[in-house]
Amino acid sequence: MPVIEISDLSDPRLVDYAHLTDVALKKARGTEHGLYIAESALVLERALRAGHRVRSVLALGNTASEAHALVGDDVPVFVGPGEMLAELTGYVLHRGVIASMHRPELPDAEELLAGARRIVILENVSDPTNVGAIFRSAGAIGADAILVTPRCSDPFYRRAIRVSMGTVLQVPWTRVGDWPSTRALLTRHGFHLAALALTTDAVSLRDFPGHEHERLALLLGAEGDGLTPDALAASDTVVQIPMKHGIDSLNVAAASAVAMWALSS
Repeated sequence: MPVIEISDLSDPRLVDYAHLTDVALKKARGTEHGLYIAESALVLERALRAGHRVRSVLALGNTASEAHALVGDDVPVFVGPGEMLAELTGYVLHRGVIASMHRPELPDAEELLAGARRIVILENVSDPTNVGAIFRSAGAIGADAILVTPRCSDPFYRRAIRVSMGTVLQVPWTRVGDWPSTRALLTRHGFHLAALALTTDAVSLRDFPGHEHERLALLLGAEGDGLTPDALAASDTVVQIPMKHGIDSLNVAAASAVAMWALSS
């Protein structure tokens, strides 16, 4: 399929890019699991490498050939000037390429944990920027998988994917249910659950013997509210990062990087 010059912004083939929210993309008609947006050639390449299917690509004029080389002849690549594409999408395409991608079916949690040693659980982390940053740290430091609770922000939201530099598409993840079922899942697979929280009985991260646990899950909660009582009750140990200068905590994304590095052995 040749590169297609955009002449009419009302073209129905461009609807995936026309000011749609992440929620609207997730519910896109004619798809099995919805859509997500991949920004930049790097993220598109990582999505394709992960086996995700691309529906179409939107590219600035000077990036069309690069996009076409990535997706091949069977995927439409729509091209136009920056002003026109910004009018269509509602934002400037700083990275030159965005792609409409089919959301994959999420993996089964049992299968995801079968071969994992170090995992991260995100409870109710509502900011997609934090979710993306945590995924990037997980990919760089070496978490095998991430579990997210029902009220956690969607890792396939555009901002989360962008902040993670596409790591959301590389680190295996899935959603889990309530805490009784999640605790049972972790128990079946032999995971020790370490919650990062400020409680009176919390153990310093310096003193927590993470290396003694063959399988370890790090639990992180939302900014402000922290972990729920049910999450803390399900945990085996509560740990905290020692602080100085009267500061009690770090941003959850920064804390995740510190804790993952400390527990990565």
